[in-house]
Parts: sequence; structure tokens; C-alpha cells
Amino acid sequence: MTLEGASLDILWGLVIGLSGVGSAHLLGFDRDRSYYPTLMIVIASIYILFAVMAVPASALWPEAIAAMVFIALAIAGHRWSLWLVVLALLGHGVFDMVHPHIIANAAVPSWYPAFCGAADLVLSAALAALILRGRLSARQVQNAGATS
Repeated sequence: MTLEGASLDILWGLVIGLSGVGSAHLLGFDRDRSYYPTLMIVIASIYILFAVMAVPASALWPEAIAAMVFIALAIAGHRWSLWLVVLALLGHGVFDMVHPHIIANAAVPSWYPAFCGAADLVLSAALAALILRGRLSARQVQNAGATS
């Protein structure tokens, strides 16, 4: 891949990430604590899809194990602190950058890691901004009368 190609992949990731953040804000999806954890679960699952598409599917277990880490962080973040989801999105962006060097998955398009990494970083920054601005509480608010 050329530097120009990688730059274009990153640019498209930024555009799609910003478009997703903007539309989520306009539609009010980002007012719900479950929005970003759900996105993290979907994002983490995409490499599994690529592994299933690959022939042979030898990358399935490594991809599933990696996805489980990010999915566990998304679930824990939704339950205890959205900062864990910020960390998961940021971590997945880093994972995207090293993915081609640590997991051989023939079905992953060459443009995808840079694209997804850029989008992950935008989503991570957007969620951090929502928390810091007080639009979303990092911690789950318990109802006074609720029992667990």
C-alpha cells in the first residue's frame, strides 16, 4: 500500500467517523449510554466476519479472542464506566494499526485497518467529549427505588 493510499484510507475513516458522530448527535442516539458500547461490539465483530469469509478460516480464533476483549470492555463500560468504552475504542484504533502484523486474515481488505483505526479514534474522542461536557454520565445512574 502506498502512503497516498493509506492517507486516503485514513481520510475516509475520519469522514465516516465524523459523519457517524454527527448523525448520532442529530438523531439523539448519543444521548443513550448504550450507543457507544453497542458500536464497540459491532466494530469488534467485523474482523470475525472477515475471518469467516477467509479461506481457510484459520484467523477465526485469534480474531474471536481479540473481539472478546473489546466486547468485554464495552459491556463493562456500559455497566460501570463509559471511560472503559473510550479506552476500548481507542485501543481498537491501535489494534487496527497493528492488526496486519499480528493476525494473518486473508479476507481483510488492505484499506480496512487504516480506515477503521481512524474511525475508532473519532468515536473515542466523541465519547470522551460527551462525558467531559456532562452530556453523558460516565457512571450508570441507579434509580432510587431499583433493586439489583
